[in-house]
Amino acid sequence: MQRHLISAADLTRDDAVLILDTAEEMARVADRPIKKLPTLRGRTVVNLFFEDSTRTRISFEAAEKRLSADVINFTAKGSSVSKGESLKDTAQTLEAMGVDAVVIRHGASGAPYRLATSGWIDAHVINAGDGTHQHPTQALLDAFTMRRRLVGRDTGLGQDLSGRRITLVGDVLHSRVARSNVDLLHTLGAEVTLVAPPTLLPVGVEAWPCEVSYDLDRTLPKSDAVMMLRVQRERMKAAFFPTEREYSRRYGLDGERMRRMPDHAIVMHPGPMVRGMEITAEVADSERCTVVEQVTNGVSIRMAVLYLLLGGNEPALTQAARTTEEK
Repeated sequence: MQRHLISAADLTRDDAVLILDTAEEMARVADRPIKKLPTLRGRTVVNLFFEDSTRTRISFEAAEKRLSADVINFTAKGSSVSKGESLKDTAQTLEAMGVDAVVIRHGASGAPYRLATSGWIDAHVINAGDGTHQHPTQALLDAFTMRRRLVGRDTGLGQDLSGRRITLVGDVLHSRVARSNVDLLHTLGAEVTLVAPPTLLPVGVEAWPCEVSYDLDRTLPKSDAVMMLRVQRERMKAAFFPTEREYSRRYGLDGERMRRMPDHAIVMHPGPMVRGMEITAEVADSERCTVVEQVTNGVSIRMAVLYLLLGGNEPALTQAARTTEEK
């Protein structure tokens, strides 16, 4: 593993499979009466969130606490950032406090990279989402969910997603989840197809390691997993499609469309879902939808990333058991 996790594109196939396999070990902790490991005892992790978040922040906090780390939650609202303090000043303040890792979410693309390479701070940096650029732990938890469902929980160990056909549908232009998933799924050997209106595809998408389609109905019958992307109104500065009803008619997933998918295929969504627009309630509440499962898997993946970045060189549960015996 590298020192930081900034982009899904930075991960090799072996890096990604190591994280997925470690997450399988971490998932076993959730089945215990006491869901905690002593692995990061004495380490301090700061959750540095300049953007609002629920799932990602709570998921990271749960992962950190299950590894026994000391956790500091920082939000821009109510802090010196709201008074004009720069990222550099904030980073130097954290460095002075001796933190070991920083989980950062920022509205500006490139902010985590800047923090990791500037020399302002000596801690490990994990990107929890930056602008429209990257969200690597989301891509990892999505791949983890796909591998469990499509390959198998136990048989998937050491395996990638070679030959699997994954379709991402919706607002690709503003989606860091889409960019991260395309990078990681390609690394893991999957065949990725983007389906979106032309106005919601970024310039240069033809250079991405994936195919592009404008016809959802033609793509569904050959998909092993279909990920619906939220229409990100907060990042839109213009009208990218005529009406919500028109978007839903052409690119929304309803029960009729879901039934055109192969029997083994799954429906995914990074959340939060806009029911009735990109996905109907019938699909969101079906057994084929993995939204809740993705949230559960997110904690395991983030435990694995923290463990590997902060010094794990052997299987996590073996190391934890040894620590317990020594006590």
